[in-house]
Amino acid sequence: MTQATVEGTGITIDRDELVTLTLDLCNIPSPAGEEAAVGNFVFDWMRREGFAPRKIGMFPERFNVLGTLPGRGDGYSLIFNSHLDTGRSKADRWSIRDPDAPINHGAWIDGETLHGEGVVNDKGPMAAFLLAAKALKTSGASLRGDLLLSAVPGEIGYEPVDEFEAPRYLSKEVGTRYLVQHGGVADFALVAEGTDFRYAAIEAGKAFFKITVFGADQYYTPFVPDAAIDADHPNAIVRAGLFIPMLQQWARDYERRSAYTCKDGTIAPKAVIGAVRGGNPYHVTRTSELCALYLDCRLTPDSDPLALRRELRELLAAAKLPGTVELFLYRRSYGSGDNGVLLDGLRRAHRDTIGGELEIAAPVFSSMWRDVLIFNEMGIPAITYGPPRSFRKQAMSVADLLRAAQVYARVALEVCSREKPFAAEEQ
Repeated sequence: MTQATVEGTGITIDRDELVTLTLDLCNIPSPAGEEAAVGNFVFDWMRREGFAPRKIGMFPERFNVLGTLPGRGDGYSLIFNSHLDTGRSKADRWSIRDPDAPINHGAWIDGETLHGEGVVNDKGPMAAFLLAAKALKTSGASLRGDLLLSAVPGEIGYEPVDEFEAPRYLSKEVGTRYLVQHGGVADFALVAEGTDFRYAAIEAGKAFFKITVFGADQYYTPFVPDAAIDADHPNAIVRAGLFIPMLQQWARDYERRSAYTCKDGTIAPKAVIGAVRGGNPYHVTRTSELCALYLDCRLTPDSDPLALRRELRELLAAAKLPGTVELFLYRRSYGSGDNGVLLDGLRRAHRDTIGGELEIAAPVFSSMWRDVLIFNEMGIPAITYGPPRSFRKQAMSVADLLRAAQVYARVALEVCSREKPFAAEEQ
């Protein structure tokens, strides 16, 4: 059977159409910074289906796509959100062993499973809410509030640093943040990403630090002294290698002492060394005078990035290593505010489709960065919710994606059919 019914609503979603749309989206490569081709595909799809899309972009080649299914104007509005960019690039020669592997840039179906990096992050859930909106429109459902559909660039966490400059390496500024500031506004937001059919309404912020360890003046290889392997070794790369275990222990302690729990989820803030730079691979006949470690430090709403910078400076001093600590990115964590209408609607949609009571997502999901944070920051209560996925295997079942589409259709009906009390009416 290819038709899935949203029980009691007259809404049906075509399973084969969902698979086709997912594969079409995911077979258009869109590594972060190169989202234009898939953005144009989504724009054309929305235009054909009658959602009157707009391109809203800080830059011509990095634009948001915003479509609308209009309501009568007296109800709550809801915006669905997913990102166009994916997390693997063929240029990632020093972070992925096989950056050209097909699973990183395309997608296919094998039996009842969809495979591909883009499927799980994040075009599969995008296809699900697009078809949910189409099914609502086709059914003739009368909505009080508008349903908005958004597909955004810049969610993957590229950030400008060193010679990797804007606009190519901008992320959040060009995506959901720019969208909201230029008209992508609703009463509530549902960010469609994998959560194992649970919900997260708070997620971690982040601070990025560049820790530069200094060495002695350069030595040409034949003149390098027979130095002890300690903080006095002349090579900054060796010194940084000695510092890494201390930094790793600090990161473990930081996570344990900084865990944060509230009504919307738990953040387990990790800190991870994501990159190391030192010396020139084409000129290895000299020791290096500097070596940099790049640290991704996740934040809770209570985190102080300046206090963390001080701790890292003190750690460097304790290791008796000369160097600097630079904070080059700060994005804070925000809670969701009053998300009651959306959460009530999602609970009913989940119960009627998946079965059982809606649960809070595991801490790993609320410890990520997702665009729910931008909506929450800008006063639009938001929730992340989506199907299970195997991030390691880059796979998602068709059945789960179809169930996600059914939930999205029902939650849109729940929220956008509800009358919104306006201020003048409350007086």
